[in-house]
Amino acid sequence: MSPRRGRILDYRGAIREALEQALAADPRVFVMGEGVDDPDAVFGTTLGLQKRFGPRRVFDTPIAENAMTGVAVGAALAGMRPVLVHMRMDFMLPAMDQLVNHAAKWRAMFGGRFRVPLVVRAVVGRGWGAAAQHSQSLQGLFMHAPGLKVVMPSNPYDAKGLLLAAIADDDPVVFVEHRWLYDDAAPVPRAPYRVPLGRGRVARRGRDVTVVAVSLMVREALAAADALAPEGIGLEVVDPRTLCPLDEGLILRSVRKTGRLLVADTGWRNAGAGAEIAARVAEKAHGFLKAPVCRIATADVPTPAGAALEERFYPSRGTIVAEARRLAGVRRGRRGR
Repeated sequence: MSPRRGRILDYRGAIREALEQALAADPRVFVMGEGVDDPDAVFGTTLGLQKRFGPRRVFDTPIAENAMTGVAVGAALAGMRPVLVHMRMDFMLPAMDQLVNHAAKWRAMFGGRFRVPLVVRAVVGRGWGAAAQHSQSLQGLFMHAPGLKVVMPSNPYDAKGLLLAAIADDDPVVFVEHRWLYDDAAPVPRAPYRVPLGRGRVARRGRDVTVVAVSLMVREALAAADALAPEGIGLEVVDPRTLCPLDEGLILRSVRKTGRLLVADTGWRNAGAGAEIAARVAEKAHGFLKAPVCRIATADVPTPAGAALEERFYPSRGTIVAEARRLAGVRRGRRGR
């Protein structure tokens, strides 16, 4: 179904609707996590679900991330389809043993006889004073573990379709939501639908620079493209949607057309998602590149708390504009030769 059809729904509402439809369609689905039954309902994404489906299927959990993730993994192995919610991705770190050593490995270790259909929702992104322990985008860590799928929707349509696809998937999925996207609204169909994992999209066509943007950076890249269009610089914005599996073919086709690549990620530069995407392009499309690959990411320091430092730490549409001009060979508004 086309994303152009359907009523307007914001990102949080799209997440909530996907959960509601999954719970209604399959009795094996349940939602667990700190705060899922609170009045704030995880930024509004689980609002009213416990009232409709009851506390056996939508329930709060103790502040015991490793233990609760183990409960979710065990439930998935037993045939359930749990959705475990972490309001801060930072606190998935205590659960790394359960996710990386167990959930990600069971299918391979037992020759496909066991599956772990678990979705872990993780919220990332800048918040007032969130600083070093409450705002980290750690998708690069989970990309590194074979057996885990990593999803980062950038808009409401994809948020609903990708979450429904993740819940239906037989492998563990880390589903990463950026809190700055929750208020973004777009057409979203009422009926259930799935956006296939591993299939990206071209969010905007362009001829000069390919911008592979992750999560919130898709919005920033589209704004940068609007700013650069009057200067005659055409950005092609590619939204991978999922980082594992990655739609490598889509990215390579775009780079072969434009000859330039800029990767914009919400995580750190060192060993991040941008590094992996850049490496694949260097391996498979090096002969098409007209300029070195550019990576935009957060600075390789712990996240600061002060507003002035945050402005320097987080990349934005302005960062993309400046780097795209440089890649396109533009100085002072004139195209280079």
